Amino acid sequence: MEQPLPKSWSIHTRPEIIAKYEILECVGSGAYSDVYKGRRLSDNLIVALKEVHDYQSAFREIEALQILQNSPNVVVLHEYFWREDEDAVLVLEFLRTDLATVIAESKKKREDRGDRGISVGEIKRWMVQILSGVDACHRNTIVHRDLKPGNLLIGDDGVLKLADFGQARILLGNEFDAPDGNSQPCEPNAPYQDNMSEAPQVDLEVEDASPEGDVNQEQGIMSREDYFRALDELKAKNSIDETDKDTHVHDGDTSCFATCTTSDVEDDLFKGTYSYDAEDGGDGRQGALTSCVGTRWFRAPELLYGSTSYGLEVDLWSLGCIFAELLTLQPLFPGSSDIDQLARIISVLGNLNEEVWPGCAELPDYRTISFNKVENPSGLESCLPSRSIDEISLVKKLICYDPAARATAMELLQDKYFNEEPLPVPASELHVPLTKSNHDEDSHGGWYDDMGSDSDFDEFGPLKATKTNAGFSVRFF
Repeated sequence: MEQPLPKSWSIHTRPEIIAKYEILECVGSGAYSDVYKGRRLSDNLIVALKEVHDYQSAFREIEALQILQNSPNVVVLHEYFWREDEDAVLVLEFLRTDLATVIAESKKKREDRGDRGISVGEIKRWMVQILSGVDACHRNTIVHRDLKPGNLLIGDDGVLKLADFGQARILLGNEFDAPDGNSQPCEPNAPYQDNMSEAPQVDLEVEDASPEGDVNQEQGIMSREDYFRALDELKAKNSIDETDKDTHVHDGDTSCFATCTTSDVEDDLFKGTYSYDAEDGGDGRQGALTSCVGTRWFRAPELLYGSTSYGLEVDLWSLGCIFAELLTLQPLFPGSSDIDQLARIISVLGNLNEEVWPGCAELPDYRTISFNKVENPSGLESCLPSRSIDEISLVKKLICYDPAARATAMELLQDKYFNEEPLPVPASELHVPLTKSNHDEDSHGGWYDDMGSDSDFDEFGPLKATKTNAGFSVRFF
């Protein structure tokens, strides 16, 4: 019997990689992946080599990038190396900075020199590019689940691209065969275009919005009702298909509140990105969704309340948070814990109830944790001082409790805001920072220096716990 090749514990010792690439330097490191800057020996192209230590993250990222390979606002996957006994290594285009750096640099200039921040024309171009990338994802029923400025990479030409699809889920079938004991997804040294099979795309026909094109260009737009009807049918079909699989593993109580505290998931309270991986079967196939995904500051209310039946709309909430931060250079809801995150949202939008979101009472943690009534919520206007009515309106279309009420990326690309003066500047005229800020990719820039406690409860005053038939309820005062 053929003996398996020994596992290499360093990217530097993997012959199939170093035969094609020179590893220049490590540019990022985390619990689940390490990223290196490299040079392709055949043509001197500078690339990023992402060594992913987590099987599910690698599986999801490759699968999503296969489907999105022709999207101009999604990072390019040139090729990948993966066999059963090795970590996956993705060869991606190298983009030297990100939107978090643009925001941080603009904020510093405003504080140091009194600059006004990012111009409206630049903000519009950044927004259009983000929307174009998200629209490409959603038309293929891919939910990213970790949209934030640090995952929006920028090239020297000003083109912005969605990246880090390690938490992405495809809400319908497009399956990629991960390596098992008998087979590999590709020949390790085969070029990307040759080793990836054509992934079927969901037939929601809309042209990609060009980064430089007119944002009001003619597009094949289906109605909002048809869009969500098609999505619901696809999700229902996927649910039925998954129920019939022997390998299906049900998530059970996948609510963050029900299964873990922040300290269970992460050592550092402000490293708020995590994914609870009970959701997938042992063969990499997808099971039920989990609520424990994404980065806390950009996490939708349905996730904070433990939903396991959410959809693309969680990305739309994240978009609203990103757009608000572009406008103010400050995070919209910088919660220090999941409960503090909810408290900040409620103080702005008011209490969550059936009037504002029919069906919210069915959320797993809705009756577990409640807050005193907010008599006078501050409203999003208070979070966006000195911004125009149209800008506030745009954010309001995304930051709302009811997921079904959030505007889609497709709809927002047609919004009048992007076709009124000042128009979006060309991408080539955007200010692109020379280097990436040394911010933590999980904590989104280290806005806080004091880590504080890792308890969800320490910063709150009195609380009342009451036993219920289902367990307990906690009310904060």
